[in-house]
Amino acid sequence: MNIIEALLEALAVRGAGEIFGIPGDFALPFFRIMEESGRLPLYTLSHEPGVGFAADAAARFRSGLGVAAVTYGAGAFNLVNAVAGAHAEKSPLVVVSGAPGRHEGQSGLLVHHQGPRLDTQMRVFAEITCAQARLDDPRTAHLEIARVLDAALDRARPVYIEIPRDVVGLRCRPVPEHRPRHGDPEAAAACAEEILARLQRASRPVLMVGVEVRRYGLEAKLAELARRLGVPVVTSFMGRGLLSSQEAPLAGTYLGVAGDPAITDLVEGSDCLLLLGVILSDTNFAVSAGRLDLRRTIQALDGEVRLGYYVYPELPLAGLVEALLERAVPIGDARRAPRPEYPTGLAADDEPITPTDIARAVNDLFAAHGPMPIAADMGDCLFAAMDIAQTELVAPGYYAGMGFGVPAGIGGQIATGRRMLILVGDGAFQMTGWELGNCRRLGIDPIVLLFNNRSWEMLRAFQPQSRFNDLDDWRFAEMAPAMGGSGRRVETRRALREALEEAVAAPGRFHIVEAMLPRGALSQRLERFVAGQKRHAQRSRG
Repeated sequence: MNIIEALLEALAVRGAGEIFGIPGDFALPFFRIMEESGRLPLYTLSHEPGVGFAADAAARFRSGLGVAAVTYGAGAFNLVNAVAGAHAEKSPLVVVSGAPGRHEGQSGLLVHHQGPRLDTQMRVFAEITCAQARLDDPRTAHLEIARVLDAALDRARPVYIEIPRDVVGLRCRPVPEHRPRHGDPEAAAACAEEILARLQRASRPVLMVGVEVRRYGLEAKLAELARRLGVPVVTSFMGRGLLSSQEAPLAGTYLGVAGDPAITDLVEGSDCLLLLGVILSDTNFAVSAGRLDLRRTIQALDGEVRLGYYVYPELPLAGLVEALLERAVPIGDARRAPRPEYPTGLAADDEPITPTDIARAVNDLFAAHGPMPIAADMGDCLFAAMDIAQTELVAPGYYAGMGFGVPAGIGGQIATGRRMLILVGDGAFQMTGWELGNCRRLGIDPIVLLFNNRSWEMLRAFQPQSRFNDLDDWRFAEMAPAMGGSGRRVETRRALREALEEAVAAPGRFHIVEAMLPRGALSQRLERFVAGQKRHAQRSRG
């Protein structure tokens, strides 16, 4: 096999299901072999940020590799923001870039698309990926492919592979199999016994689960562990949607002062809080009510476990969970923990729509037709999602970049085969919403709930005096038919409910439900989150 065939086979064996990409001259040889081999299907979009977000979402939904293929320079540099977000939020995104041939830089002429130097692109991506390789030697290409792809799986981070266009047809040996890291079983056993002893001594133990639980495919095992222990479970803000399809004593999502007071008290009043795969970020913890001391928690993240001043290095989360499961015995009664409640029963009247009304309408829709996986963008649409009943959800909760939602919904539907619900604001839709024009060609039909307040309203919440947060009214729903979909603009609760029912009843094309919101109308969760963030910033300055 040649280098490209070896790479495609290694990607497929390691769990990649497809490739999202945009071709360019330096990548054309790679794209030709990829298309002709048929080993992984190729889905092309319109702009590289959308490619990156779609591949990232596919990785998150599948708990495996997502793949983005681009050309050198002009294509790859467009991908930087999406890859930085995947790195921050621990998503194993594989970037494959075409590149100039091995001798093209020796003529004395600058090569088109290059930055200051031919290796500038490699050096840029070295900052936002955990492993990199340039496949310019067919004798070692198979080992380099294995090294980089295995790093993506083991560390749940993006990686970068650069392929000179004159090597794609060269012969290559098969790529070695992936051997997952499990760590030292004796260390895992000792750590698990110490954790369980602390949980048994505690009067209010709690488990909090975060994104690594899904990245490493541990949801079913975590649910079983929680059932055996009888300990209540919450998700972090970023971990929202975890365990949604599992039978687990799930109390809800911890949002500090922005969330349910009962959940806040459960977490911040715990005398033994076990954090499993939870990223220690400001979006997860800065809005605490002030009683949470992270130094007193047990933290399993980034391949190590911290118990106070003790550290178990080189102990992957999967190995720890296995060791805990082997030793778990009942130590609590999770039935006493609060159970999440979500707003339902939208009044079908002519009152204007609020963000909470949208959550209520979606809950009614799910109750009638079954839950849908959700891709949410950043903004009040994500905070409104916290009031939607538990379902699979992907969102940029920590990196907080805009533009993720629509292409993530496209990638999610392709990866799962399930119709997606996309929650997006008008500001983010202006960035990447036009990728919906590819849905007809790709054969997908997401439902897009567009929060339109003609504003960057979340930014206004932090700085209300600034007029630059105002946006024009683009009337997005009217554009949907020209892109191959349907659209309806709604201004009342009655029309919102009708439009969602119409969208569910008409699969086969995408639907935009453009919900018009008054400027200044925020969900209560976002209002409390902003207030908590402001208090945190004041404490940091003081």
